[in-house]
Amino acid sequence: MKRSTVNEIIRESDAFMRSFGFVMPPFAYLAPETLKAHVVGGGAMIRDHMMGWDITDYGQGDYDNLGLFLFTLRNGNAANVARGMGPLYAEKLLISEENQISPMHHHLKKTEDIINRGGGTLVLELWTRAEDGGLDDVAPVEVVTDGQLRVLKPGEHLALAPGESVTLEPWHWHAFWGESGKVLIGEVSNVNDDRTDNIFREPIGRFSKIEEDEAPLHLLVSDYDDWL
Repeated sequence: MKRSTVNEIIRESDAFMRSFGFVMPPFAYLAPETLKAHVVGGGAMIRDHMMGWDITDYGQGDYDNLGLFLFTLRNGNAANVARGMGPLYAEKLLISEENQISPMHHHLKKTEDIINRGGGTLVLELWTRAEDGGLDDVAPVEVVTDGQLRVLKPGEHLALAPGESVTLEPWHWHAFWGESGKVLIGEVSNVNDDRTDNIFREPIGRFSKIEEDEAPLHLLVSDYDDWL
């Protein structure tokens, strides 16, 4: 992805989130060098827990059709989990454009609530993970939507209107996209590790390769290793 495209997605996404009353924390709006000083001055958790802007085309170069916008607001880490204290949770805001696919995947450890915060309809394709790790084309898919157990057929689509949510466990394969417009999505989960916890059905990457055609407006979490 070109950096100019990333910058424009940040601007558009920030405006979309604000239209629903969501404002990002102050560190989100720091310029790269100012964020670097902020991290050195006591904000290392932002870097170490990968909090911030996250825009991915999954390394495929087709963001409009295969991509996702995310912002990680808060996150813990494995050390917190080991000692049972500190932040044991993560929270994100995501934006899925109409018919923009977030590809089929599951997580190794993460259980997550996926919430339609506003906009269009959020559609998920759901499967149960088979014993060999693939998609089970026989087993029903049992999920909880807003406290109610739902049983779906393998590969069935679950449509969530604004305000509705679903709880996804590590054994749930899932892909999702917006329908009838872009969708603002909330994600509340246990500790999130995007470097190691995402298992994709197809051999694709989690982060985008950035072509630096202009200066970054704000850093992405995938920039932190090089910049911070």
